[in-house]
Amino acid sequence: MSNTILELNQLSKSFGSLKAVDQLSLKLKHGNVYGLLGPNGSGKSTTLGMILNVINPSSGSFEWYEGQTSTHQALKKIGAIIERPNFYPYMSALQNLKLICKIKQCSYETIEEKLLLVGLWNRRDSKFRTFSLGMKQRLAIAAALMNNPELLILDEPTNGLDPEGIHQIRKLIITIAKMGTTILLASHLLDEVEKVCNEVIVLKNGVKYYEGAVDQITQTFGYFELNAIDQMALANFLKSLPQAKEVKLENNLVKLNLNAELSEEELSKKLAKAKIFATHFVKKHPSLEQQFLTLTKAQ
Repeated sequence: MSNTILELNQLSKSFGSLKAVDQLSLKLKHGNVYGLLGPNGSGKSTTLGMILNVINPSSGSFEWYEGQTSTHQALKKIGAIIERPNFYPYMSALQNLKLICKIKQCSYETIEEKLLLVGLWNRRDSKFRTFSLGMKQRLAIAAALMNNPELLILDEPTNGLDPEGIHQIRKLIITIAKMGTTILLASHLLDEVEKVCNEVIVLKNGVKYYEGAVDQITQTFGYFELNAIDQMALANFLKSLPQAKEVKLENNLVKLNLNAELSEEELSKKLAKAKIFATHFVKKHPSLEQQFLTLTKAQ
């Protein structure tokens, strides 16, 4: 079986004059946790709607398993939570999942396993309306896993949850991924993507700005924040370094952005040799948030 689950080719969707998704191309491979990251209105939900066959693309195409499987057949191998969990409030968790099994034509035998996985087995006989928002979301994940999907699609899974609920959902996503399920998670929360995903696709205004490993987006050579009594001499010296990408004044400190590796020890020695004595000396690495803002700055 192909290692590629889904491939989008120049996929676009317009609503009147609004281009919600603009020529989006990407590939989802087995075993990864993908974060579809972007601010609200960046085209994440529209993209998910197209691949789940609920929104028709304006142009472009997508294919499942390198074209070996039709969308109709592929959707049987997918679990998705796109809207708020939709269960019958007066039925128990168990009754609701039995109904899901009938719809998805899968065995009741997996119900116990999935409820144990999401931590709700001991509440299986409680009515859905008595559940907290976090429990409702965990039940929705159990329902999405009933057919043992190869790909689990989650749209903003922690929206509206309290910190404890957020922590439980994130822990659950990591557990599901370790069991070998490929996950596509749409989120506007950088923190979420950094904590649970190993691959990220950054969208803004429907345009892809970045696609690659989460650790690569944050893997830069970092930067130094420095100061000295003679700030001008410090800045001029830093500009002469081969590792200097950019030197600028920021918050009354001299910021040195690097284009190559430079350790604290090495820079310290160079400054001493040049008889520049730093009054402030810190090396930092940009967070995913800083990288994200740099990537999506208005072009």
